[in-house]
Amino acid sequence: MCGIVGYTGRQPAVPVILEGLRRLEYRGYDSAGICTMNGHGAEMLRCEGKLANLERLLTETPLGGTIGIGHTRWATHGRPSEKNAHPHRAGEVFVVHNGIIENHRELKEKLERLGHSFRSDTDTEVISHLIEHNMKLGSDFETAVRESLRELRGAYALCILCEGMPGTLIAARNGSPLVVGLGEREFLVASDIPALLSHTRRVVFLDDGEVALFCDGEASLTRIDGRPVAKEPTTIDWTPVMAEKGGFRHFMLKEIFEQPRAIADTIAGQVFEEEGAVFLDELKMTDDELAQVSRVVIVACGTSWHAGLVGKFLLEDLCRLPVEVEIASEYRYRNPVVGEESLVLAISQSGETADTLAALREAKLRGARTATICNVVGSSIAREAHGVIYTHAGPEIGVASTKAFVTQLAALHLLAIRLGRTVGTISREKGRELIGSLVKLPGLVEETLRIAPVVEAVARGCHHARDFLYLGRGSCYPVALEGALKLKEISYIHAEGYPAGEMKHGPIALIDEQMPVVVLAPRNAHYEKTISNMEEVIARGGRVIAVATEGDDTLVAKAEIMLEIPEAPPELLPILATVPLQLLAYHVAVLRGNDVDQPRNLAKSVTVE
Repeated sequence: MCGIVGYTGRQPAVPVILEGLRRLEYRGYDSAGICTMNGHGAEMLRCEGKLANLERLLTETPLGGTIGIGHTRWATHGRPSEKNAHPHRAGEVFVVHNGIIENHRELKEKLERLGHSFRSDTDTEVISHLIEHNMKLGSDFETAVRESLRELRGAYALCILCEGMPGTLIAARNGSPLVVGLGEREFLVASDIPALLSHTRRVVFLDDGEVALFCDGEASLTRIDGRPVAKEPTTIDWTPVMAEKGGFRHFMLKEIFEQPRAIADTIAGQVFEEEGAVFLDELKMTDDELAQVSRVVIVACGTSWHAGLVGKFLLEDLCRLPVEVEIASEYRYRNPVVGEESLVLAISQSGETADTLAALREAKLRGARTATICNVVGSSIAREAHGVIYTHAGPEIGVASTKAFVTQLAALHLLAIRLGRTVGTISREKGRELIGSLVKLPGLVEETLRIAPVVEAVARGCHHARDFLYLGRGSCYPVALEGALKLKEISYIHAEGYPAGEMKHGPIALIDEQMPVVVLAPRNAHYEKTISNMEEVIARGGRVIAVATEGDDTLVAKAEIMLEIPEAPPELLPILATVPLQLLAYHVAVLRGNDVDQPRNLAKSVTVE
């Protein structure tokens, strides 16, 4: 969602803030703004559109000072416009905000009765007026902020300045991510790690209900009520180079080609192939605790939910435990049946997905053991779950998730082997076989990526299509869902993923000569049935693009187009089949002239409902 960067130190604030905001552009945004203290007062510039527009304004009207706050906004309340861009001002108070204030209407009505006038349509402006109001009642800046926070309901990550306190920056968090970067008598605050990496890799993650105060080169961390909080800094092992394009045209393409390395990093240090064993020390569950698990519930959203659906096949097959896969945004509003016998697994790339975090909290309240598969060390979900399996994929900048998805699948393989060995459904020999296949997976993905030029050529023949249908069976059905989602996200073409066996129960009516139908048909237990479904498509004039095992002569004679993946054990086929679909979505979107890394209306981290 919104990007936040705050800075206080010895350097000019504007270049530091702009650089940080650029590194948060992947989150998606529609307007931008900045405010600094220059020694004589506050200066603020805001604009609709991209950072380039703000940079042009700064060229015409430079802002000075060594303390400031900046923001890129993704509209929630109010259309994209200059008046709705952040920072928002009330008197001497300037605020940038990520999140949603649920009681902003009642607060606004109260403040309007007290004589406050509002200029924007946002919920954020209420915060600046509330702080100003409490200062008028006699509270100092810090106290007024704390009093105001106690009145807010909802999610927020905030950076706040006051013209009367030119050396002070206050940050606060509740429900939306905020991280503090530590330097030598200088501090940065941001809504995500990449914004900090050019300046420091020593960070402190704020938890809900915490307030950070930076004043004259010193910092303090407290709860909203003023109680001090002590935290050890975390050292982030990402480098700034890891967040650059590295010669690729788009971040998404770079991240697709990073997948062999990312999978290898997910597996590294977690397996003992000779013993057929998986460690997962950060899962923090003993063999006895794992043996007591009688049911697994996976909660996730979007691409992570698709990963969970693949995980269901893996866990049920290898561990013989019932697995439910829940959409987190639905789960949190149900009265779920879950308890201490359940392992609730939250899957999230960012570790900040609001609905997934809420679902995790609900499960914990009901006594379930919780774990997460997550990419970001120290993120909210990683901190709140009982245990973590980190994917170690590195920063994923493209909004449409690629390497996060395949590393989540690799992590689910690790969990399935660990759990299966513990409950006795996987023998030492079977464990050695599964791990032996898994360690070969990066090489198989590398081999699959050689198909990229073929996929680009295929995209040239279908990028004008209005609709796509993706079909798969078994564990390839979630991959069909993921392939359709990728195409929708970045090409804006309507696409549907369906279980191949369900096609004749409705979707077959859509098939004609104009509709490309992507059929996932690798050689697995569902191969023959999938071929039958494909023939139903062909009989109705559908254009079949088949993702198939290398050297499949049967499909060569049937499909209009073949995208070949290497032969592999059946449990690895969903990962290999994903790669051509990622490349297809990418090349179709590029040919349509779309912004691949920042597709319209989407944000990378969905940190509000």
